[in-house]
Amino acid sequence: MASTGKAVRPRVAVAKFASCDGCQLTLLDLEDQLLEIVSRFDVVEFPEATSHHSPGPYDVVFVEGSISAPEHLDQIKALRKQARVLVTIGACATAGGIQALRNWADHDAYRAAVYEHPEWVESLAMATAVSDHVKVDAELRGCPIDGGQLLELLTSVLVGRRPQIREEVVCRECKRKGIVCMVVASGEACMGPVTNSGCNALCPTYGRGCYGCFGPRTGANAKSWSAGLMRSGRPPEEVWRLFAGFTGYAEPFRSVLTELGKAKG
Repeated sequence: MASTGKAVRPRVAVAKFASCDGCQLTLLDLEDQLLEIVSRFDVVEFPEATSHHSPGPYDVVFVEGSISAPEHLDQIKALRKQARVLVTIGACATAGGIQALRNWADHDAYRAAVYEHPEWVESLAMATAVSDHVKVDAELRGCPIDGGQLLELLTSVLVGRRPQIREEVVCRECKRKGIVCMVVASGEACMGPVTNSGCNALCPTYGRGCYGCFGPRTGANAKSWSAGLMRSGRPPEEVWRLFAGFTGYAEPFRSVLTELGKAKG
């Protein structure tokens, strides 16, 4: 039988756990590239874009959100079995997200503060990253993720190579943009020296210290940076808040927060 010459498009699914949907919206915000994306990929599951459901297997599954409820445990394992490539997107999926702050507190007290009837809500005592439960093939960090990195990941899938995503501190991005270091020039608190790049130094560009939303860079000396912040006159409570953001439960930020928590008493 003669070939039709029509290429089979990779099947892509987007799955959501505990999250705000912001990382899914990053895909929809790629307005200039959307038509090209859907012409090259068969997007068969996408909660933010369609109510249509399609069973696996999938070539690529993008997973947004932390594992925060009992049903998530079975769901993520089932997704892993159906995915040739599983990619976590955003701070919630890669580090537990802002909801992981409850991991240092009383779970029942948190739930009672949020819900009028906490007994109706089933949740896990800890919110954790997807990689704590299944093998993850690639991570896109940020809150939300960067559209350029998402395009690079999709391109790498099409051409069959590793994604070319930089792993360096935010300070490098500041240098390339010619931004004067706020730590040196004005003593501003900034997480740039220990945070992975990818945001194009968004906060420093507008005169605000880095929030750390792309998570700790591999090998970051977070303990040394937290000590340096305290030597500059900041109390442990303030330094705790700097590290306890979107990615606070990711190591080595997690260890710093645990130690600072003991110091706070």
